[in-house]
Amino acid sequence: MTADLAGLIATALGRSVAPDAHLAVAASGGPDSLALLTLAAAAFPGRVTALTVDHRLRAESAAEAAAVAAQCAARGLPHATLVRDGPALAANMQAQARAARYRLLGDWCAANGVNLLLTAHHADDQAETLLMRLNRGSGSAGLAGIRAARPLWPDQPGGVWLVRPLLAWRKADLAAVAAAAGWQVVDDPANRDPRHDRSAVRALLAAAPGFDVAALAASASHLAAEAEALDMVAAWAWDGRVEAQGKGLRIDARGLPAALVQRVLARAIRELGGRDARGQDVARLAARLGAGRPGTLAGVLARPGVLAGGPWRLLPAPERRAPPSNRRKSPA
Repeated sequence: MTADLAGLIATALGRSVAPDAHLAVAASGGPDSLALLTLAAAAFPGRVTALTVDHRLRAESAAEAAAVAAQCAARGLPHATLVRDGPALAANMQAQARAARYRLLGDWCAANGVNLLLTAHHADDQAETLLMRLNRGSGSAGLAGIRAARPLWPDQPGGVWLVRPLLAWRKADLAAVAAAAGWQVVDDPANRDPRHDRSAVRALLAAAPGFDVAALAASASHLAAEAEALDMVAAWAWDGRVEAQGKGLRIDARGLPAALVQRVLARAIRELGGRDARGQDVARLAARLGAGRPGTLAGVLARPGVLAGGPWRLLPAPERRAPPSNRRKSPA
């Protein structure tokens, strides 16, 4: 499989890469990321920096990052190792590690004037993501899977863009590129740990050759296109159906399809400072409001209209007060 990486990035972004733009590649040391680094260095000579994140989750991680740095130096590729500091990761370790990784990568890019960050997510990753989210009951936004491009921080216009130009590539093809380029790859045992959802789904796909990984990835791509269209219509609905009211928001959801109601409701929660909520939780809240019952989600209180079918009111949920102590004061 051949690659026009500049064209793939342009397709993902909807625009060409500027002639003087510098790019960063997240290079973990695995075959996927080293293949992407190989392709990027060939497409944008002298304009690529490899970034390796050391999460300090394993004793070997520092040596592995150093090995990637040494191989980059031998090839004349700029490289930086980004080390995660802070307390040990506990519950939901993979999600926390992913958030820390993107924060470190994004901060480096912002500090160095780099607005394109490339990662080597591929078709196998996309298929795994689709199956994982189906198993969680995700809505259309979640089933859209891994997006080809998105702003790393949506609230910062003109900031760092995260681009995945290889979503149509298979993992085996990328491994072949890395091998042909002579890279010594890193083997992370966490990728095979059955305690992680992704590892379990990966093993399922490997054991069931009847699954067509390319078709699953294509389905996620089709869903992403439909989700983009729904997002556009939801933005129009927001402009016509939502208005500020004091410290809250007033939403007229009458007659809107459920998919639009849920998108408008999710945006309202974010606008009021709430955390991102899962699609199924937003759907349950929308159903409660439609039935005339209030609800609270992600730190936001939602109330139905006074009249049946009337506009909903959303407010930041009041902070909970600590229960009074039952202990009596000792006499002086």
